[in-house]
Amino acid sequence: MDQATIHNRRWSILGVLVVSLLVVVLDNTVLNVALRTIQDDLSATQSELEWAINSYTLVFAGLLFTFGLLGDRFGRRRMLMLGLLLFGIASAVSAYASSPEQLIAARAFMGVGAAAVMPSTLAIITNVFEPEERGRAIGIWVASVGISVVLGPVLGGALLERFWWGSVFLINVPVVVIGLALIAWLVPESRNPVPGRLDPGGVLLSIIGLTLLVYGIIEGGERATVTDPLVWGSTLGGLAVLALFVWYERRSTHPALDVGLFRNPVFSASVTTIGLVFFAMLGTFFFMTFYLQIVRGYTPLETGLMFLPFAIAQTVFSTLSSTAVARFGIRTVTATGLGLVALSLVAMGFIEETTPLWYLLLAFFVQGAGIANVMPPATTAVMAAVPREKAGVGSAVNNTMRQVGGALGVAVLGAVLSARYRGGVDDVVGVLPEGVRHAAAESLGTTMMAAEQAGVVDQVRGPAFTAFLSGVHWVAFLGAAVAALSVVVVTVFLPGRSASPAPAEVDGAPEAPEPETART
Repeated sequence: MDQATIHNRRWSILGVLVVSLLVVVLDNTVLNVALRTIQDDLSATQSELEWAINSYTLVFAGLLFTFGLLGDRFGRRRMLMLGLLLFGIASAVSAYASSPEQLIAARAFMGVGAAAVMPSTLAIITNVFEPEERGRAIGIWVASVGISVVLGPVLGGALLERFWWGSVFLINVPVVVIGLALIAWLVPESRNPVPGRLDPGGVLLSIIGLTLLVYGIIEGGERATVTDPLVWGSTLGGLAVLALFVWYERRSTHPALDVGLFRNPVFSASVTTIGLVFFAMLGTFFFMTFYLQIVRGYTPLETGLMFLPFAIAQTVFSTLSSTAVARFGIRTVTATGLGLVALSLVAMGFIEETTPLWYLLLAFFVQGAGIANVMPPATTAVMAAVPREKAGVGSAVNNTMRQVGGALGVAVLGAVLSARYRGGVDDVVGVLPEGVRHAAAESLGTTMMAAEQAGVVDQVRGPAFTAFLSGVHWVAFLGAAVAALSVVVVTVFLPGRSASPAPAEVDGAPEAPEPETART
């Protein structure tokens, strides 16, 4: 495929890449509305639900570096198609899981496919679009996440009203088939003419470290203590392995993560901001699903529709963010977006059982508008800071921070919520049969399930809802504090209106650009 043809087809190519991204992001948003149903049908605990989310996320994050390098070496279109194929197969397996353990394993397999898809889409955009159009293209790429935020819950809710919970995974299969056909037809191949070597040692260390860290955090929330040896041992062990990972990568001649990229303050601030905003956002979405379905009594479909303002705001403002950056500068736009995210989380810190519907919808809209003014400019800054022929590696770092931030958000904020909730219902569960009290105190869903079986719903509902909302308030304010910290980071390190991101430095000198291979 010649350069003129690629240029003429660039927006169609972007559309295909958006479809590919949709199926990956759709999966997490679909799963959110199905959590309550899965908990009931598979008798899953709170920690098992968190692992159903995080097994996908951790494998996804751990393999992004490797698949970014594989795409640069063997071809990004090839990796994109392989990733979609694996993702479709794993989705079908997840749909028929008969236990929480099987679902967690299948979700981890889905993470392998997603790790090949995500960096390839952004790397292809970087190579298809010239710098003057790249910001707008990335804004549309980010906006597709907003579309999936509402499309996933609405589709999932509609499916759950007619079919079993596994149907929310089967919906991925036809999307994968369509995506593969369109990619083969439209998307050009591209690769790095001087690709780096693979780094299996670094990849293994990153996966082990992240898994131990998140496991320790989740167990701490479930056990409502940090003094248990399993909790602090796993957490400290994870931090130690991650420190070893950084040490190993700094000395490797072919690192999975080029630590030298972080010497560029714009690059470092951008990826940190991406991680922090996903920490706050995904952790918030996790508890809001239970609030809407259990406390407010909404169906899965109604819960999905509640996220519509978030999706609308993100879709609209993401496409306008490049214009705002050109006028006001990346620092002002990103700081304003983070401020809106913090404001929305503060608003969620005051929700109660009878909070008006308009209040919730407005909070979701403000959060969507805020994230829409953070993700596109931060992502554009990350991709501008790496040489074009290494777009796969730059995309991998960007998306790793998204996934790690999201995994830690679900784990940390979920642990805070679990600890606060367990402490608030210790007396309430005393009316339940002795054999189920400990499990019933783990989460609002398990408490209400046990209360229904024991016929004491009226005695348990009020105190349980109060304990849950107390935990929600803590989590929302903690998320707001993280977003506020991000405002400080971008204010200090991101350039003003007249500055532009400098290329990343490796070993103290700017990395010389190499010519991109001819696209076929």
